[in-house]
Amino acid sequence: MLEFYKTFEDGTRKIDAAEPGCWINAVAPTEEERNYLIEEIGVLPEFVKSSLDEEESSHIDYDDDFRQTLVIVDYPSADDEQTGEDFTTLQYTTLPLGVVILKGYIVTISLHENYNIEDMAQQRIKGIDTRLKTRFLLLLVLRISQRYLIYLRQIDRLSSRTEMRLHQSMQNKELIQMLGLEKSLVYFSTSLKSVEITLNKIMRGKQIKLYEEDEDLLEDVMIEVHQAIEMCNIYSNILSGTMDAFASVISNNLNIVMKVLTVITIVMSIPNIIFSFYGMNVDGLPFASSIWIPIGIAVVACAIATYIFSKKGYVSLI
Repeated sequence: MLEFYKTFEDGTRKIDAAEPGCWINAVAPTEEERNYLIEEIGVLPEFVKSSLDEEESSHIDYDDDFRQTLVIVDYPSADDEQTGEDFTTLQYTTLPLGVVILKGYIVTISLHENYNIEDMAQQRIKGIDTRLKTRFLLLLVLRISQRYLIYLRQIDRLSSRTEMRLHQSMQNKELIQMLGLEKSLVYFSTSLKSVEITLNKIMRGKQIKLYEEDEDLLEDVMIEVHQAIEMCNIYSNILSGTMDAFASVISNNLNIVMKVLTVITIVMSIPNIIFSFYGMNVDGLPFASSIWIPIGIAVVACAIATYIFSKKGYVSLI
């Protein structure tokens, strides 16, 4: 899908075809649309290919011959976002978004639709001007960094809710949810560090022309990204500590169950020993005149064993 937007005096509007100074948004482009970007707009084929590679990490690339700049920025995405109290495994990941800056155009290329591009297209971000390419790029990265912060707060809330459920149930579903969130934080941390490196390269002004009025915006973007990295590290440490604590709790509960089962086995083996003794085909066994005497001995022995175990704290008497 190809969409064209251009900023006029009265705002940014969607247009029918590409014009100089417009923004071209390509989402999951078909082969025909890719050829259009390459042949008609002049985007380098390797830039299109890199933008559509899911494994591509954030970086900046510049071609001296064609004077084109490619900026890959990883944006956060929710794999299975659900609402309400009843949620299953929710995991976040990151996907690449390519921004190509060339003469007359700025082109964004992505494999999937995302909120960041929608916000830019719907003019939910102030100061968008398709003619100011550097500012457009910085505003897009700023929106992506803010989306990271939103998802990080969601992860924190989900982690707290899952922890409360673990206190009550100790089921595998909650543990799998925690593992999914921990994996999401690893993706976020790796992508945010790559974005920070990319912004540092932009700050040097060698590959992208940096105007004086954009320096404050770039500083705001750096602050947002740094804050997201710090939050990601904090939540990751908390989640890792929580997982270790609950692993210890589960192991301790298992030890308690095994201890109780061992005590029950020992107590129940006492009557078996006594009845086996009186079941021998031997004359002259003590108290063998009545069946109730061995039963009474077994009951008394079990009671004594249970009392001893309870005094030592192995089992509680109810």
